[in-house]
Amino acid sequence: MVFKAKVRGIYSTAITKLLLENDFEIIEPSIPIQQRFNLQPKQGVIDLKIKDRFDRQGIHVIGTPEATEKFLQIIRLNLFDVITRKWLPTLDGIYKGIVIDKRGENFLVDIGVATGLLPEREARNLKENEEVLVQVERRRIGAKYPILTSKIKILGAHAILIPVPKVGVSLKIRDLKKRFELYELGRKVAPENWGVIWRSSAANKSFETLKKEITCLREKAEEVKRKAVNAEAPSLVLEGLYCLDVEFPAVSKAKLDEIRKKVTPTLKGHHMFKAYGGNVSSLLEMAEKLIEKGEEQEKVESLFKQQISSELPLEGSKISIEHVKLSGKIFSLGTAVIEKIDDEKITFRRVFQKPGIYDGLGIRKDPGDNALSNVKIFDWKIETSYFSANGNYKGTYVNINTPVELYPDKIRYVDLEVDVCILPDESVRILDEDKLWKFVNDGFISRRLAEFALNQAKNVAEERSVK
Repeated sequence: MVFKAKVRGIYSTAITKLLLENDFEIIEPSIPIQQRFNLQPKQGVIDLKIKDRFDRQGIHVIGTPEATEKFLQIIRLNLFDVITRKWLPTLDGIYKGIVIDKRGENFLVDIGVATGLLPEREARNLKENEEVLVQVERRRIGAKYPILTSKIKILGAHAILIPVPKVGVSLKIRDLKKRFELYELGRKVAPENWGVIWRSSAANKSFETLKKEITCLREKAEEVKRKAVNAEAPSLVLEGLYCLDVEFPAVSKAKLDEIRKKVTPTLKGHHMFKAYGGNVSSLLEMAEKLIEKGEEQEKVESLFKQQISSELPLEGSKISIEHVKLSGKIFSLGTAVIEKIDDEKITFRRVFQKPGIYDGLGIRKDPGDNALSNVKIFDWKIETSYFSANGNYKGTYVNINTPVELYPDKIRYVDLEVDVCILPDESVRILDEDKLWKFVNDGFISRRLAEFALNQAKNVAEERSVK
């Protein structure tokens, strides 16, 4: 089966190549993508939409279950350290839920895979433990508490049935004659007590095709009603679209660089530099245009590195430590001062102001304690030793993570859960292996990445035990 995908963002060239090599068809390609792949502009029903995350560290994916699963297979096969986070509620999915509580102006509704927020204005008389039919809204996608609505819509390729007797036409359809025709058609074919919103693709379809879709949507609405009566709450009544948050750590970015380079001039580190944004991203585009015009790549890369050197931190600079969990949660480990940068090796120190306990070490943290970290850029670990204010050694923590990336104002990596602790008596322990495998079982990372991370931890433990 050929799926249709729309791709936008800084990863679009590499992702497009992967999709075309795996039997996807590209819909509404941008001008650069048309030129790079000799594609014609095409319209059609989109099975998969891909765009950048706001931080450019990966992509957001929305698609049909089948298209999304195929895309997951492709990226897991090609990108070693890719991290995939599936939003458990399906977008536009219809659920039979149970009211469990009230929070402010919303009811908390258990839909099985999550607890959602149903605005009180939509269902004022609901009571605790009451069953209610709800749909996941297209707002706050990826949130812990999805936004729900009791105003059920039935979505099709070219039309949407809505529970209000009115007709709407997509603003993307600008031809006034076509808009009028669709308004008239909607009034004629809308089922009783339902309205119709015509999607942009309706502009290119025959009235007969659109009438048939309305018939199918009416039948689907009746099927949802029947299923909802017999379903046990909480449960899924009608599956919607899958939503994925996909993270591209350093190895994935490098692989995407290689894939892009097969299509168009690409500097080493392209996708990481694009994630920098701002001046660095602009300089990168200029440099790659020089290569496109025939300049020697090695010479251009050397010039580019000179140009961006002023953007990177120096000895004495303050940087933040962005510690990303596999779940997607981001922790700032505070501000550090760089004490030394030498051949991509960085030593930085943090001073703690508040008391606490050092995770894993089980040793008390006191105000004035400091942490000295040593890291090599693109290495799979960060080693941090802890000292009291008067210099007494308190232990060492070796974090196993995706290769460390250096940005103008921060160091960034994704924590791979498993860690190594070295206590003051030089005893060595590997921690949290069970957490690592849980993320494998939940589909966040591949088994081969987990095995690699665990081997990294075992190697560190063995080296420190020998010492």
